[in-house]
Amino acid sequence: MEEDVQKKTFTKWINAQFSKFGKQHIENLFSDLQDGRRLLDLLEGLTGQKLPKEKGSTRVHALNNVNKALRVLQKNNVDLVNIGSTDIVDGNHKLTLGLIWNIILHWQVKNVMKNIMAGLQQTNSEKILLSWVRQSTRNYPQVNVINFTTSWSDGLALNALIHSHRPDLFDWNSVVCQQSATQRLEHAFNIAKYQLGIEKLLDPEDVATTYPDKKSILMYITSLFQVLPQQVSIEAIQEVEMLPRPSKVTREEHFQLHHQMHYSQQITVSLAQGYERAPSSPKPRFKSYAYTQAAYVTTSDPTRSPLPSQHLETPEDKSFGRSLTETEANLDSYQTALEEVLSWLLSAEDALQAQGEISNDVEEVKEQFHTHEGYMMDLTSHQGRVGNVLQLGSQLIGTGKLSEDEETEVQEQMNLLNSRWECLRVASMEKQSNLHKVLMDLQNQQLKELNDWLTKTEERTRKMEKEPLGPDIEDLKRQVQQHKVLQEDLEQEQVRVNSLTHMVVVVDESSGDHATAALEEQLKVLGDRWANICRWTEDRWVLLQDILLKWQRFTEEQCLFSAWLSEKEDAVNKIHTTGFKDQSEVLSNLQKLAVLKTDLEKKKQTMDKLCSLNQDLLSALKNTVVAHKMEAWLDNFAQRWDNLVQKLEKSSAQISQAVTTTQPSLTQTTVMETVTMVTTREHILVKHAQEELPPPPPQKKRQIIVDSEIRKRLDVDITELHSWITRSEAVLQSPEFAIYRKEGNFSDLKEKVNVGYVLVFMYFPKFCCL
Repeated sequence: MEEDVQKKTFTKWINAQFSKFGKQHIENLFSDLQDGRRLLDLLEGLTGQKLPKEKGSTRVHALNNVNKALRVLQKNNVDLVNIGSTDIVDGNHKLTLGLIWNIILHWQVKNVMKNIMAGLQQTNSEKILLSWVRQSTRNYPQVNVINFTTSWSDGLALNALIHSHRPDLFDWNSVVCQQSATQRLEHAFNIAKYQLGIEKLLDPEDVATTYPDKKSILMYITSLFQVLPQQVSIEAIQEVEMLPRPSKVTREEHFQLHHQMHYSQQITVSLAQGYERAPSSPKPRFKSYAYTQAAYVTTSDPTRSPLPSQHLETPEDKSFGRSLTETEANLDSYQTALEEVLSWLLSAEDALQAQGEISNDVEEVKEQFHTHEGYMMDLTSHQGRVGNVLQLGSQLIGTGKLSEDEETEVQEQMNLLNSRWECLRVASMEKQSNLHKVLMDLQNQQLKELNDWLTKTEERTRKMEKEPLGPDIEDLKRQVQQHKVLQEDLEQEQVRVNSLTHMVVVVDESSGDHATAALEEQLKVLGDRWANICRWTEDRWVLLQDILLKWQRFTEEQCLFSAWLSEKEDAVNKIHTTGFKDQSEVLSNLQKLAVLKTDLEKKKQTMDKLCSLNQDLLSALKNTVVAHKMEAWLDNFAQRWDNLVQKLEKSSAQISQAVTTTQPSLTQTTVMETVTMVTTREHILVKHAQEELPPPPPQKKRQIIVDSEIRKRLDVDITELHSWITRSEAVLQSPEFAIYRKEGNFSDLKEKVNVGYVLVFMYFPKFCCL
């Protein structure tokens, strides 16, 4: 329930900030922050600094983004306790909520209240805020705010707080008369939103409960503090300090208070011969703080002087202590308390034994460390009960009402209890010390292994960077496979990096900050080196994929064009240029020449495409060896192309010569013109086909375009036919044909005319069929 309320409230707070910054809202607090991008968006708005984000979407990029966000928080002195990048990337609910609360606490609570706190010389923002609320609502008899939980459930306090500063906004009596707490809360939230400009971060049903969420209430009241007058008097602060402490402490509040304790109490009891110190308590729970990728744990030197007397009892300890000290001490109550403590002591001894041997796996040792930390907390919480039993026994002896045997028995029982407690304390401290040593050794080994791996990988990437890509596509594919191996190595090393994001460091209290400075710098350097390798790997992978794709396209086009050239070269070689048996063979070879010239004209764009692909590939590859090789390929293609064109021209000339030889009555010029017509007609049609046509009109006008194309071709045909007829008339008017008419011998003339008709039929069949 508490987690759900915080999730909803914190999400609304983040979206309220995004609305100010012009950013897109989030929907799920846990999943939307996992890649670190939205977290950096939030911090960009809060800090006013531009924070670049990783471009990729892998886990490595997400971890780098979150690490960058944690570094920003650390620079802004935001408290981070045992929160690492993997917690956020893995969507850990508790730690994600903790991170957002620390952000809210810093920018929403402390920043808003820092001026008034400085003026009052106070450091406790919660106390100042409670003083402000009580001072504002002191004239409302229905309201008595003593905390940030139960005092707000009925909705009266929230309405009174707003009304005390802005009585013009609503009538107080109308709020008091409202029957349900939900209605009163809804009224206050609406007034705050529409009159004061405060987003509705809370829902009435989340506050109108037996125990509302403290963090959510604090956050909302701070928003009101920001827009309302902020006068707080010293008297109001003193009044808060005099408030009675609540008799019931929630589990969360008790944990927070217990976490702030530095030392545990040492109990002094009166024995028969005077005063003797009770057994020393176990060492305090460790003070923890975070730095980017590591959580540090500070503990005191076990050889230092006895601990000062400070103890925070649980509510159970308090009631237990009162039952022993406020009632008349008697032997029965002592024996009952002794049995309860001995029973707990036995279970504690068994629990310590059950922890087993310390592992040699760093993650398991971390788990053992945290388990033992909880165990030490349990010892600290029960030491008061041990002290109470010893105190009760001392009182019994001091009354002088016990017999000599009873007094001896009580004394022995106290000595035994004291001895067992001391043994348990020493054993737990020894286990703690051993865990510290093993854990530090394993983590230092991890750091060394990571440093060695980074050094080796940096050298490996430098070699890969220096190696030219290519010089052929198979070499490039080999280099792609090598890069995949590097990526797999990075994935495996990520496990060690993730482990170091939760590094536990044990230092001496006297030199804690100084001792961690060098380690912080070391972790920062390692983190930067790791991030550089990840970025290089990602960028090089994109480059390799781009080059491989371009090379494959070039190779495919190259193979197809080479095969086409070979095919056309064979076709040209098969064309006969001499020794024709009849006119049909001449016609057949002329047709083949025309088709080949047409194909050649169409294929010109392929040569241009190859040159373009080659240029794209070489600009990305930057390899002179490959450039020379590809230049040689293109030169070879150009040479073969020129040879093919020359051979076609030579074949045309040879056929022209052959026709002139077999038909001497036709002039060479006439035959060459006819051959040229055959070989250029397809070129003209190709050229017309390649002309840019206007954009396609609607479907119903498509027939007009077809007619236009036919008209163009008809015009070409008519022009060529007219040219042929003109030349034929000139031939008929020549002296040679005059001799045929005079002699009356038309057999040779008929044969020449048939040759001409064959050519006309080949080129203008539609006219001949009319």
